[in-house]
Amino acid sequence: MKKLILVMLVTLVGLSVQAQEKKQEKNKNAKYEINVNGNCDQCKKRIEKAAYSVKGVKSAQWHQDHHDMHLIIDETKCSIDDVHAAVAKAGHDTDKVKAKDEDYENLHSCCQYERL
Repeated sequence: MKKLILVMLVTLVGLSVQAQEKKQEKNKNAKYEINVNGNCDQCKKRIEKAAYSVKGVKSAQWHQDHHDMHLIIDETKCSIDDVHAAVAKAGHDTDKVKAKDEDYENLHSCCQYERL
């Protein structure tokens, strides 16, 4: 009886550990959509270049009409927060990270969008 209980306990612990490991797995083709402020084609090039500068970004497409960027990233190499930070460093506000004033001021005058 003791052996049966011990076997069941070990089995439950093993299943529990395996379930936790699956939760922590990172997606190599994670899809995200983030909002990024900008105005023109020059902004599009800058925003996408900033996103691609993050190791692990596989695809980045910014849409001027909706101010959103569609991303595919390898979460084993980067996080979505890394992309937000890189785009903000380029001078463009995202829905999570606001660009520093000095980075925004360095944008060309046609690229300076209305900040809220």
